[in-house]
Amino acid sequence: MLEVNNLKVEFKSHGKSVAPVDGVSFTVGDNETVGLLGESGCGKSVTALSLLRLFPMASKPLLQGEVRYNGRDLLAANDATMRSIRGNQIAMIFQEPMTSLNPLHRIGTQLGEMLRMHTKLDRQQIKTQVIAMLQRVGLSRATQLVDDYPHSLSGGMRQRVMIAMALLCKPGLLICDEPTTALDVTIQAQILDLMRDLQREQGTAILMITHDLGVVAEMCERVVVMYAGQVVEQSTVRDLFDSPAHPYTQALMRARPALDGIPGQPLMAIPGAVPLPGSVATGCRFAARCPKADDRCRASMPPLEAIFPGHMARCWYPD
Repeated sequence: MLEVNNLKVEFKSHGKSVAPVDGVSFTVGDNETVGLLGESGCGKSVTALSLLRLFPMASKPLLQGEVRYNGRDLLAANDATMRSIRGNQIAMIFQEPMTSLNPLHRIGTQLGEMLRMHTKLDRQQIKTQVIAMLQRVGLSRATQLVDDYPHSLSGGMRQRVMIAMALLCKPGLLICDEPTTALDVTIQAQILDLMRDLQREQGTAILMITHDLGVVAEMCERVVVMYAGQVVEQSTVRDLFDSPAHPYTQALMRARPALDGIPGQPLMAIPGAVPLPGSVATGCRFAARCPKADDRCRASMPPLEAIFPGHMARCWYPD
């Protein structure tokens, strides 16, 4: 359904070109859930925004490569075509529902806009479908909620509204940018269960952007691990958890809390921080934080290669 081939996103910053996404490739199949995993600053959200070309006009990014949805290259499509695709064929759930929903408009008005743009339904039919979708995502007071403003809803309710908005037009692909961030664990579980149920009903493919390994394990079938704008590992979820090959993926695994851990024992944090775009001129971008790095790692960039069928890693010394 979705093919991303050698995607590169460049911005102008202080007279220089920087690329927070540099040569990213992956695929998402029909009715499949693929996880995009990595720390903050690895380029996950920029990758998601580039798929729908949702950057502000002032930023003027240079997009290179291919993003093909059902065979059509979205990077080559005109603005009118992209407007017909956004929200209709490809929808997105953004990271912060409070900043994604317009505080000046009622919930029903904002959801109804999706149907007004992409269908020929009249006002009453739109309201009926909006209420039905709000009920479907678990909001029992849907009839009253359509007249409420976003500030009157809790965080979990706002996230459900965002999911309802994304699914109103029954898209083929749903991009979820950390949909459970800032929600307590009970609400997180409810949101993930809801998305899984709706995926089964509507047959929607999902690209799940997250830094939460628990979400990956529960929701995804395949995983794409990103670091500093590049894909460093790709595999099935089972292979990634059973045998992570890249030192960065291994470090992410060690940094997660263990249920059987010793009380008071600190987490094994990854030293250092993700490098800024353009700050690593040569070599592997993880070399400065990698315990296995040597002169070869610092001198030349390793290619993304298959270490066994279905499992790829960008490392000179993969496990």
